[in-house]
Amino acid sequence: MLQWCLLVSIVFHTISSQEIDETITYTQCTDGYQWDPERQQCRDIDECETIPDACKGEMKCINHYGGYLCLPKTAVVFLNNVTTAPPLVPGHVPVPTRRSYPILPHYQQRRCPHGFTLNEQNQCKDVNECETSAPCDHQCFNIVGSFICQCDQGYELNPDKVTCRDVDECAYSSYMCQYQCINEPGRYSCLCPEGYKLLGSRMCQDINECEGGSVCEEQEKCWNYHGGYRCYPRNPCHEPYTQMSENRCVCPAANAACHDQPYSYVYKYMNVRSDRSVPSDIFQIQATSVYPNTFNTFQIISGNEGEFYLRQTSNVSAMLVLVKPLTGPKEYIVDLEMLTVNAIMNYRTVSVLRLTIVVGPYSF
Repeated sequence: MLQWCLLVSIVFHTISSQEIDETITYTQCTDGYQWDPERQQCRDIDECETIPDACKGEMKCINHYGGYLCLPKTAVVFLNNVTTAPPLVPGHVPVPTRRSYPILPHYQQRRCPHGFTLNEQNQCKDVNECETSAPCDHQCFNIVGSFICQCDQGYELNPDKVTCRDVDECAYSSYMCQYQCINEPGRYSCLCPEGYKLLGSRMCQDINECEGGSVCEEQEKCWNYHGGYRCYPRNPCHEPYTQMSENRCVCPAANAACHDQPYSYVYKYMNVRSDRSVPSDIFQIQATSVYPNTFNTFQIISGNEGEFYLRQTSNVSAMLVLVKPLTGPKEYIVDLEMLTVNAIMNYRTVSVLRLTIVVGPYSF
């Protein structure tokens, strides 16, 4: 808003026959200017300095001749052709020069910039776009002169900074889920294979089907392994062996069919995850009875195609070592022989531990 500085000079002539002519001059400046008695001219008032909080709402104050502007802080104002007002000449109404403000056209037309609206006080007021137009897909945050959109969890902003798109968390990493990752709008979920249940949000835990009961026949016993179960005979003994305990079968020496046969078979079961790291100690065999002057030797007599190695650790024990990775689901039956010799008593006997190794289908 520019106002012209007008100097109004009113001259009154009083004529008296006894007195000399006398001239009285009154000087008045228009709004936005004040009289400078030293320079004898009207001087612009800097409202940005004299009026407290001349501009509201985070606007910046720009002074110009005869008034001031309230503009956004980001507005760029170019000043050129700066001159001073001419001195006052008595009886003359001066037309003061003014500063040139090549501001954006909508400022010159008294329009507010984008994101603002003109209020009743002729001031630019911020527009809350979040309330007036709901421009965002999800969350809208109003800021001075504009707004910011934010997406809900599981979404991200599109390049237009307004609409949201789903984030495919499963594509970020194969470690999001232990088994399978399922992307869903705004979220993802983990699935576990058959034989497992979800533990927490991403891990899979084996289900022990044998705890439910009645999964095997009455004459069978249930053996749980990683990802499943198997049913084995409660009596594993075959002729001419007889069952002495739940997992031990003996061939009596009095039975002629037992000649040249191992004296006993012991049945054990274990499970191994697929792709277990190697080498790895997986099972220990140990003599249950120890006699003086007795020596024991251990070896694998069947069921090994290079996956296992038996390392004797003492006179009465040995360790079965896995030396090649195993991939399931698969079952290995490995016979471990213990030969016991007593030279003083001229005693020799053989016992076999039949180890059934069930390899699960997964590495967990």
